[in-house]
Amino acid sequence: MKNALILGGNGGIGFAFVQHLLQRDNITRIYATYRRPESAEDLKILAQQSNQRLQLLQLDITDEDNIAQVVKGIQQDIKQLHFVINCVGLLHGGELQPEKSLRQLNSDHLIQYFQVNSIGGVLLAKHLLPLLQHKERNVFASISAKIGSIEDNYIGGWYGYRASKAALNMFMRTVAIEYRRKSPQTIIIQLHPGTTDTALSQPFQRNVPPEKLFTCDRTVTQLLNIIDTVTETESGQFFSWDGSKLPW
Repeated sequence: MKNALILGGNGGIGFAFVQHLLQRDNITRIYATYRRPESAEDLKILAQQSNQRLQLLQLDITDEDNIAQVVKGIQQDIKQLHFVINCVGLLHGGELQPEKSLRQLNSDHLIQYFQVNSIGGVLLAKHLLPLLQHKERNVFASISAKIGSIEDNYIGGWYGYRASKAALNMFMRTVAIEYRRKSPQTIIIQLHPGTTDTALSQPFQRNVPPEKLFTCDRTVTQLLNIIDTVTETESGQFFSWDGSKLPW
């Protein structure tokens, strides 16, 4: 029997992960986090229907004390996690918008990108290690983005988002190296979900061909196929939604 933790379980992709994992009979407990209660109404309904298999946790991924407190609460309930999927991400909101040129750079906005998209992920790796140090196969997957590939950057722009996703990739690649010594059964992977029909991508879907705009259900089906089949020797790799490996 397996346990899972979905970070950002109230978002489009995170919510679909929760739905899919609830359909698996071998998943005993699913923990799903959200930041603001008003954004988690659908998640609350799902929890009420889950016969206590789904537990909801309020978490601000930019607050390390909050991360430590939430992980401690999980440890009081279970001893092992088998799936950790970090779906938390920030692209736009309020005054925060992807930059088209250098003149639009704002240091406060850049810090915000890194706090949410990069630093939060590596702090999760720091505090979740005890729950992953067991003898059974387990996977810690982070939703990254192809746009965070330095080698694949041919058109520029989107400075903060690109850089913060590249930093997440480096953080988790480095985590994979340390985890090989401390938790060898843990597989650390970065996942590019493709353009998915969520609130995050909504303002930028105009030029996306219909066949390349995925539903959340399709995205999660594809990503779970990678999570289920990836091997320990592939820990630290960056995968696209179709299972191909992306350049750093």
